[in-house]
Amino acid sequence: MKGWFDAFRDDGGPTLYSFPNRTPVTGDVSIVAVSVLFATFYVAFLVIFPGVRKQKFTTFSTVTLSLFVGLVILITRLGSAWHVAHTTIIAPYKAFSREKMPSRIGTHIGLMHVNVTLTAIPVGNWTAPDVDYNERFGWEGANDMSANYRDALRRGLPFPILTVAEYFSQGREGFCWGGQYRAAGYFASIMLWASLASWLLMNLLLIAVPRYGAYMKALTGALLIGTNIGYYCMLPKRPLIIYLEGGRLEFKLGWCYWLLLVAGILCFICGVLISIIDLVWPHTFSTVLEVYYGTPYDRHVILEESSDVRYRKRGTAGGGAGGLEDPPGLGSRILRRLSSKARDHGNAAAYYGGNAGGAGVSGAASVSAGASGAMVPGSFENKSFQPDVPKSPWRYPFRRAQQLQAARPNARLQRTISQESGSSIASAAIHISPLHKHALARMLPNPPMNRIRDVEHW
Repeated sequence: MKGWFDAFRDDGGPTLYSFPNRTPVTGDVSIVAVSVLFATFYVAFLVIFPGVRKQKFTTFSTVTLSLFVGLVILITRLGSAWHVAHTTIIAPYKAFSREKMPSRIGTHIGLMHVNVTLTAIPVGNWTAPDVDYNERFGWEGANDMSANYRDALRRGLPFPILTVAEYFSQGREGFCWGGQYRAAGYFASIMLWASLASWLLMNLLLIAVPRYGAYMKALTGALLIGTNIGYYCMLPKRPLIIYLEGGRLEFKLGWCYWLLLVAGILCFICGVLISIIDLVWPHTFSTVLEVYYGTPYDRHVILEESSDVRYRKRGTAGGGAGGLEDPPGLGSRILRRLSSKARDHGNAAAYYGGNAGGAGVSGAASVSAGASGAMVPGSFENKSFQPDVPKSPWRYPFRRAQQLQAARPNARLQRTISQESGSSIASAAIHISPLHKHALARMLPNPPMNRIRDVEHW
């Protein structure tokens, strides 16, 4: 086993590595963690997306935009590239030293901190030393930057990094850039937290009520755009320029600012377009993410059933066919009562006008026609009434011939048969008391409309 366990060892000592173990900072751990989290959600969505059969475009675009906006909000809140500057300098590594080192320095200003990087670069045959720094100075509190600067002096950081940190740590007149950047960071941070809350509510409403989800999407985009506008307006009026040996740092807007602006514009435009489409064509925007999608409780199914019921009710009211309807309200009852009275008066006028126009039609013939089931001009058919002849010798109505005689005084009064009248005394009577009218009207359980009208005209 010799040579297997003693590899890279000298005389049984610990393993000796031929290169140093120190590595420069290559990325922010928090940003990487957030990116991996959102990437996991998106990959899971892409796995199940081939099974989506309906609303593919709206579902894909909605989920993609939602995850993109949420990722951008968290990344820009944690990122360090709102205001950035890079330059190449030839400056001493430590103060009061004549030895100068060509290097590249960068400053990345975030919302609650500033990152300063320093990397040595080789020039010609000169080999660059192992210099690769990335120092973060936080300013969440009013005095945090000054405390961090004193700690950097104590640790002996390179002179170019200390020079940049000194510009942000001073709060005197003419050196107030640190306070102004901190105020702009406070404002942008508050707006981003508000945007995150709006984004969460947007996702919840897209699942429950897509229309209000579109409204919240437009509001989220407006908050993001307002964050960019507010941060730009709160930047120092006098731009910060840091002078170093061999170069100077001039700041410009970084990728965090532009990424947030793109996300805000996309979110706002999509929210406004969906809102306009929903107002012009209601209930058309939907995704498969809705709570009751594809079930009997789906809002599209409920709307279709309610529209069918509405059309069926209209057909029932117009055709006179029987059907189950919801109990009408007070306004519907009043309108129905008025329309029924107008219809009754119209039918009565048509009935009497038609009978008065026919000179050769007698009262007995009219009674016989009504008894045989033929449709009388001006009348209407009631399918719910069964016109069977009762077994009782009393036929209803009793005074059809006398009523026609009263309407046409010139016509000759005819005697009806025994089945058409109750007795000769009843045939000769024309005037009936109101009490008898009420009793005759209630003899049958559901009398036809035309016969009730005839009783009321007695």
